[in-house]
Amino acid sequence: MDTVQASITILGRTYRLRVAKEDEAALRKAAEAIESQAKQYGNMYAYNDHQDLLAMVALTQITQLTKIQDSLRFKDTDLAQRLQSIDTILEGILHPTM
Repeated sequence: MDTVQASITILGRTYRLRVAKEDEAALRKAAEAIESQAKQYGNMYAYNDHQDLLAMVALTQITQLTKIQDSLRFKDTDLAQRLQSIDTILEGILHPTM
């Protein structure tokens, strides 16, 4: 696995990270999204320091991730049940009991 040294800046603070080369673009995109959302919160709400903004970003992102995971879990369960129903129907057609 090739790694690269990546330097990203969020709210004026620079972070130097070593990441897999194929993850660097995603890391930079994530940093830009964090920066953008934190600045939006900074314009909308009073805050004491950047940690407050970052906490709000983290809470928002994890809430969205949790909703997506719950939705996927439901869809996986629903899909498994539907496939089981189809399998039962096909078994009845292919191997009818007399």
